[in-house]
Amino acid sequence: MMTFAWDNYKRYAWGNNELRPLTRNGHLGNMFGGLRGASIVDSLDTLYIMGLMEEYEEAKEWVQNNLDLNSNGEASLFEVNIRYVGGLLSAYYLTGAEIFKQKVMELGEKLLPAFNTPTGIPRGVINLGSGTSWSWGWASAGSSILAEFGTLHLEFLHLSQLSGSPLFTEKVMNIRKLLNKIEKPHGLYPNFLSPVSGNWVQHHVSIGGLGDSFYEYLIKSYLMSDKTDQEAQKMYYSAMEAIETNLVQKSPGGLTYVAEWRGGILDHKMGHLACFSGGMIGIGADDGPAGQRQHYLDLAAEITHTCHESYSRSATKLGPEAFRFDAGAEATATRLSDRYYILRPEVIESYMYMWRLTHDPKYREWGWEAVEALEKHCRVDAGFSGIRDVYASTVSHDNMQQSFFLSETLKYLYLLFSDDDLLPLEDWVFNTEAHPLPVIHKRCLQEHSATQDHGQTNLE
Repeated sequence: MMTFAWDNYKRYAWGNNELRPLTRNGHLGNMFGGLRGASIVDSLDTLYIMGLMEEYEEAKEWVQNNLDLNSNGEASLFEVNIRYVGGLLSAYYLTGAEIFKQKVMELGEKLLPAFNTPTGIPRGVINLGSGTSWSWGWASAGSSILAEFGTLHLEFLHLSQLSGSPLFTEKVMNIRKLLNKIEKPHGLYPNFLSPVSGNWVQHHVSIGGLGDSFYEYLIKSYLMSDKTDQEAQKMYYSAMEAIETNLVQKSPGGLTYVAEWRGGILDHKMGHLACFSGGMIGIGADDGPAGQRQHYLDLAAEITHTCHESYSRSATKLGPEAFRFDAGAEATATRLSDRYYILRPEVIESYMYMWRLTHDPKYREWGWEAVEALEKHCRVDAGFSGIRDVYASTVSHDNMQQSFFLSETLKYLYLLFSDDDLLPLEDWVFNTEAHPLPVIHKRCLQEHSATQDHGQTNLE
């Protein structure tokens, strides 16, 4: 699947951000502010991990000769960070190739002006050339978005590790300090925050889009610190407690789901993006309050099961963008606008983590169902495409092979069917784009305090 997706990208869209497989051309989009090659940077580590060395070398050569960071355009701080910064960091740590370190340090510097706000909470959009930044037009009252400013921590700590400059770490620690200080309604973190006043702007809470990876990065910051970052640990488990108290629900049919919260009113909907939370709660099960391990593992399994149901209840056996639990509906999309599937990884991501944590064979069976559904409904003559309605037996394709399909969906599938010692969870933490970053082991810090070469490993 990876070579098919890659070969077609190479043939029809090389250097563009994504492949449009039906029209066999490239797509640049406006998310990356003029940066190109998103599918290349996102695929570097997947190609390397899968042992596709010839393809990896082509990708590396493109980065060396063609990845131009001097662009002038509106870039999403979040998307550039998770895909480009994450992808380059990962490629560097896996291979030790200096070019990736050089490029990622240059790009990291270009993101810093986004933090020039009265609170230090970065704005969502940055011009990589001029350094000016602003908030998304659609974001409530010029606010910054929880999932966006909360999903910088892992990468920025590694930028500090590699550059020896504490600046990157200071920027993300400052965000955490502010979040710790302000009042949280019912212990919950709303999705919109003003970078000017430092106050919440609306009381909308979700562990799906707008909120999701903030929570993921709390537990992963703790794990990546070799379990020394106790502040992250404390923030994560307090947030989990508030989520369980206020958002976790059981449907009449016995399915556990995580609702959204709008100013105290529950919206009984769960997004595909929220389905990463099965895996997150699973990897966080060991380090919570005493006696809670089994409780968290059970909760993780229940949520993962619900997300699997959203797949198995559709005609294509792929899940919708969002599914509901009201008016008699259970784990199904009731709105036409929620029925699409854009090759997203989150459900498969939870299968991979749950397999690693429990070795229950059902997770591999469910992953294989997804492989068969992807092959049947999303593979077209020149790549893979999202589909517009998972409930229609005659599929309509959206003509887009997302870069995260190569970075996440296929990588998580590959890891689900690999041995546990390929990228073992005690040594690697995956960023929210599935780019593996090494755990900063306490012993490594002591051994390497004088040198700069930590983290280079070869996956033989």
